[in-house]
Amino acid sequence: METNVIWRNARAAVIELDDGGYFTCADTWEIFVNDEPAGTTNTVETYVDGLVPGKRNLVRFVCGERELSVGVTTPAEPFTINVRDCGAKGDAEHDDTTNIQAAIMACPKGGRVLIPAGNYRIKSLFLKSHINIELVEGAVLLARHDRAALAYIPGTVKGDEGAGYAGTDMTPLGRWEGESFATYCSTFTGLSVHDVCIYGRGAIDGQTDFAEDNWWNKDFKNIFRPEEGREVARPRMIFLSECENVSLAGFTVRNSPAWNIHPILCEHVDALCLSIEGPKNSHNTDGFDPESCGFVRILGCQFSVGDDCIAIKSGKLGIEPELRPATHDVLISHCYMHDGHGAVVLGSEAAGGIKDLTVSKCLFERTDRGLRVKTRRGRGKDAVNEGITFEHIRMDKVLTPFVVNSFYFCDKDGKTDYVQNREALPVDDRTPGFGATTFRDIEATNCHAAAAYITGLPESKVTRLTFEDVHVTFSPNAEPFVPAMACGVEPMVRQGIIAQNVKVLDLQNVSIEGQDGEELQLQNVDKVVRA
Repeated sequence: METNVIWRNARAAVIELDDGGYFTCADTWEIFVNDEPAGTTNTVETYVDGLVPGKRNLVRFVCGERELSVGVTTPAEPFTINVRDCGAKGDAEHDDTTNIQAAIMACPKGGRVLIPAGNYRIKSLFLKSHINIELVEGAVLLARHDRAALAYIPGTVKGDEGAGYAGTDMTPLGRWEGESFATYCSTFTGLSVHDVCIYGRGAIDGQTDFAEDNWWNKDFKNIFRPEEGREVARPRMIFLSECENVSLAGFTVRNSPAWNIHPILCEHVDALCLSIEGPKNSHNTDGFDPESCGFVRILGCQFSVGDDCIAIKSGKLGIEPELRPATHDVLISHCYMHDGHGAVVLGSEAAGGIKDLTVSKCLFERTDRGLRVKTRRGRGKDAVNEGITFEHIRMDKVLTPFVVNSFYFCDKDGKTDYVQNREALPVDDRTPGFGATTFRDIEATNCHAAAAYITGLPESKVTRLTFEDVHVTFSPNAEPFVPAMACGVEPMVRQGIIAQNVKVLDLQNVSIEGQDGEELQLQNVDKVVRA
């Protein structure tokens, strides 16, 4: 068994207890920090706090006669500003927005903003560089949902030539489902900040529900502002644009109005040991959606949401190419997804492409789909997935474990003939591609609809899908379900691998048990390799 320090700041760390487990360890371990008891853990990625700044801390894990230890050297942290010293009350009634924002703005470089236990009613908070924000256990930020109280920001602002992002004259500020869009300010908004950390055992609560005047009510998903002549997109809980070196560790995010955490055009973002929660029937409550980001780690997080748990994106074709680069170098590991539309999803707003992504050692339970790739005509020639690996994954009660859907029908034009036509159309700059993808060492039990539902475009086939050491079994009580969101796809039950428009389907040690009918249902598949 190995111990590795995955991340640290002045007062906390994430330590990996690698005993071969996926999300949980085989045993429960007592934690000691500098010989003081610090709780217990049974998760592979373990959040540990109570570290002393500017010293080498000894963290021990004890289980019976066994003991593991690791040294964690923390950076110094010369300043702490308590939000209570800036007038925050934490009584769930007083609006503490200005008080907490004052603490953030006053905090010196390298310092900590301390949010002690209490219920803090807030609107929107803005991050700044070189600070740590600690939400201690019992601290809850209660987001206001009354729209009149919230500011909003434009989608993109233009300035002098070369003054904006990537040498353009544009700076992105708001985005909604892959497009530049005016957006209500999120509970935490970070714009062009770097070296920022939000951590702790507290929570951020969007306080969203289905009431007539709240965000999940179908008539109030967006609000039209007549004076502006436009809609304004719902806020996220955490929104980051053009940020670098951002760490989010330990805390809970729940009841978001829309996507929970949404970084765009960011580099080096860590999501560590987070719990992201929302009712299964909540609208558009994706857990973590990195969009046109690079070097992203999502480790030891658990998700239970009303939409996709993790969705990797890179914008829509209508955004200038400079503002939708590929999302690249993403690692998702030791996470637990239990409820949601898809566990790990690629697309569909991925006009810039997705490159070099690995999903490893994760548990999926009760999600509608497991590993889900969605695209469609109109996403563009750069919408290509390359270097994608899914490995060492266990699923249970996932209705359809593997979905590749090139006819995704959401968006205003998603059900048009151009998008949904099953005949080959001319290839042009709007046509997406699909590179080689590997699924390795995956076991899915108690499935319902199909083992895999794969449909590429007839004019742009999926290049190569490799399934290696993959085993699927169906529930004895399986019920019909629609495997992919595309026109003409009917509910099905206990079907094998359905594949259309694929160049190479490579099946190495693949078994399916309990299906009705043929194990393989193939159409326009050029080559099948089976061993």
